[in-house]
Amino acid sequence: MATRFTASQSVEIAVPEQPIPIQHYLRQPQRLVKALVDNSRIQQLSEEVFRLKMRPLTFMSLNIQPTVDMRVWAESNGIIYLRSLNCEILGFEYVNQRFALNLKGYLSPKEFSTGTRLQGKADLEVLVDFPPPFSFTPKPILEATGNGLLKSVLLSVKQRLLNQLLTDYRYWVISQTKDKELDSDITELPILNAE
Repeated sequence: MATRFTASQSVEIAVPEQPIPIQHYLRQPQRLVKALVDNSRIQQLSEEVFRLKMRPLTFMSLNIQPTVDMRVWAESNGIIYLRSLNCEILGFEYVNQRFALNLKGYLSPKEFSTGTRLQGKADLEVLVDFPPPFSFTPKPILEATGNGLLKSVLLSVKQRLLNQLLTDYRYWVISQTKDKELDSDITELPILNAE
């Protein structure tokens, strides 16, 4: 019988004012993915679909490394959504065939009198049918351990988001404004008369 684990994590980030609003940055979902996950663990499958190789996880004495296919897209209102499409547990075929992962989340820019804030939430659910001897472990122990593991996964994603997103946004704004300055500098160069 399958055991169900769940975890949720909310986030709110104050966005420092920049010359380009964060809504423009959020229209590029691949930037958000790179802020969430180390670049070496991302494979882009299409414009909106990414394969993420998660760090190895230890559940009781079971070592697993999930690979998750994720759709990440932006709506015209600036809200970014993410949904898991597929998941594979590498190196553990028994669990892989009896494992389901469902991740959904969003990140939404909200305007306040004090400025823009990003508000988001992620919900993670895992269903797994354990092999013996895990199937003999009391369900409350399995659930507490599994829920704790999922919570720690979401917490580490949240920490990375908090640390990386604004840094990448600031870098993106600088690169965008630098390109515009270069364009305007080129058009304003004085023409020298060669005598």
